[in-house]
Amino acid sequence: MLRSILGPRLVVFAWGNESRGDDALGPRLAARIARAGWSHITLIEDAQLQVEHALDLVGQDLALFIDAGMGTPAPFAFVQAMPRRFLGPSTSLGIGPEGVLEAYRQVMHDEPPPAFVLCLRGESFALEEGLSATARAHLAQAWGFLIPLLSWPGIDRWQAALTGPAEDLFPASDDRRSAAE
Repeated sequence: MLRSILGPRLVVFAWGNESRGDDALGPRLAARIARAGWSHITLIEDAQLQVEHALDLVGQDLALFIDAGMGTPAPFAFVQAMPRRFLGPSTSLGIGPEGVLEAYRQVMHDEPPPAFVLCLRGESFALEEGLSATARAHLAQAWGFLIPLLSWPGIDRWQAALTGPAEDLFPASDDRRSAAE
């Protein structure tokens, strides 16, 4: 009964580099979520995703990954993510949401919770720059979009809010590059 009152358990991952211009969009949106104080949300902010983040999915009903992207449709893309193996070489750049979901599958021998990605379009990722004016506008639009989804998360509501196919953010090949590269 208590769980139905509090709503589904949701973990939100937000990552980015505050010193690389619009790459700070993830952390900036995380700060707004933290200030809202939703009790059903576990918020995890990091510089990048790592395979270890798969353990943060344990016991969660839904997952949301928030990042900035250079080639993302404006103002943002909201897509459902699925587990997928990353076959590229190991690097210090971390892995994507689909890699975290696959790590969960492999370690837990179970399917991860339904997961979604909110990728905000950024324009400038240079060192020692602040958010661009365009990125600030995208941040405001993404926040308005997220408020009802975070207030009462549910897979049906989230799927109805998708802005396009996952292929918009996750190409079939693994030769994609991160926004900060």
